[in-house]
Parts: sequence; C-alpha cells; structure tokens
Amino acid sequence: MTEKVYEVLKRASLFLQQRHREEKVAEILLQHHLGVSRAQFFAMMRDEAAPEVVAAFEEDVKRHAESGIPVQHLLGYEYFYGRKFTVNPDVLIPRPETEELVEQVIAIARSKNGPLTIVDVGTGSGAIAVTLALELEQATVIATDISEAALHVAKENAARLESNVCFIQGDFLRPLIAKKIRADIIVSNPPYIAPEEADELSDTVTQFDPSLALFAEENGLAAYRNIIRDLPAVVQADGAIAFEIGHTQGEAVKAMLEHTLPRAQTEIKQDINGKDRIVLARLKED
Repeated sequence: MTEKVYEVLKRASLFLQQRHREEKVAEILLQHHLGVSRAQFFAMMRDEAAPEVVAAFEEDVKRHAESGIPVQHLLGYEYFYGRKFTVNPDVLIPRPETEELVEQVIAIARSKNGPLTIVDVGTGSGAIAVTLALELEQATVIATDISEAALHVAKENAARLESNVCFIQGDFLRPLIAKKIRADIIVSNPPYIAPEEADELSDTVTQFDPSLALFAEENGLAAYRNIIRDLPAVVQADGAIAFEIGHTQGEAVKAMLEHTLPRAQTEIKQDINGKDRIVLARLKED
C-alpha cells in the first residue's frame, strides 16, 4: 500500500526524534529523494510517494540515525553562499558562519582599487576561494591546502562552478613563500578546535569531518600561529588578513597579529549569534 508524502515524513521524523537526531534531517532527505524544490515539496504533502523513493529515503534516514553520518555526506553536497558545493569525508562541510567571513573579505576587497591577489589558506572544499573568485571579478584567487584529497574536491567544485582559482598544495603559507607570491588579502578558516574539546562535539563532526581540518594544538591556536608567523613574507604592505575563529579565541589571535604586524589595525567581529567569530587585520603603509 502506498503512503502519502506527509505520512512518510512524519514516521521518519519520529524515528529520528526517538534516536536523539534532528527531525529536520528527514525533511531535507525526503526532498532530495523526491528531486523537487522546497516549494514543490510542501505542495505535494498529500501526493502518494513511490515505494522505491520511500525505500531509498528510509535507508538514508536509518544510516544517519545509527551512525551519525552527516546529511551532507548522504546528499553529496552542501550549499554555501547560494551555490552547491560537493562535499565528502575529505573536506570540512561548509558552515553558515563562514559565509560571514566571506562577506567581510568581499567588503575589504571592494574598498581597494585595482586588481587584487587573494589567498585562501587551508581551502578544504574550496567554498571560500571559489565564492570569492565568482563574486570579485577583479581578483586573482589562490588557494592552498596540505591535503591532496581536499584539493581534488576543491578543484572539482571550481570546475563545476566555472570559477578561476589557482590551487597549490602545501602547508599554510609555505608554498606562497616558495613561489614568492604576495597577497593583498589573506583569508583562512583553519583548524581551531583543541583536541581536548573533542568530547564536546557531536559524532556527526568527530566521526566524519577530517580531523586535519578540525583540530589544532596549543588550545586550538597552533594553525593561527603558523600562518601569522609567515605573514610578513607574504602580505602586501597595505594588505589585510581575515580569520574565522573559535568564539573564545578572539583576543589571543588578535594579540598574535598585533605582535607580528604592529602596524596593523585589528578588530574582532561577532557572528549573527553574537559570538566572536572573525578577526580582521588591516595594514597601512608607512
């Protein structure tokens, strides 16, 4: 006997609730398996659901409930800044907070005149670099990552979205130093979670996001220290730096920037939830 869409959704939502998973996952997965837009999905609640669609949907719901596999890995994509990015276990799933980092960089770039070189350090899926290249036509965008697997995903995203990004494999800013590249803007969402905090994270994060993109030593500050150490060799005299941070790390990252770049004007920005999320530094030529 066939069921209506709303009946399938209700049963799956209850199943997830009983297993302490987010009920909204059922909605996202069912819309995906039906292959319809959000508006179409809600308009077809009383339509009958094909048995083969229900079977595939319920298999994904069960996998998520039992293992915690992120819904984005089941879908194979996540939206970022209005565009669909391929994701898999080799890359961090783009977060909405990082869109706010991108907006800050766009604002800085548009305040400058002429062509720009922007470097995304630790690009992962390429979400930041690809978005900046598409939003800022005057910019040359370079992206680095130490992970060959992550760069493969990032290159796929850039190609599919027709974004012109130069990808370089290497550790943070080291490949730029080797190639004597200088940047007008350096942006990074590096690993910033202390390993000791792993127990506080959900299994959808710890079991499926790459640890290389999540964790950093020195209370989560090691990546910032490595990047900031090399900034004088890479950033232009009137350049800018934009970091995404953990909500308790603002003052520490700001202090590191001010120590290495004493001419910089630095500030901490809050995200939409009022938490410290971004540290900006702008250099002024003498």
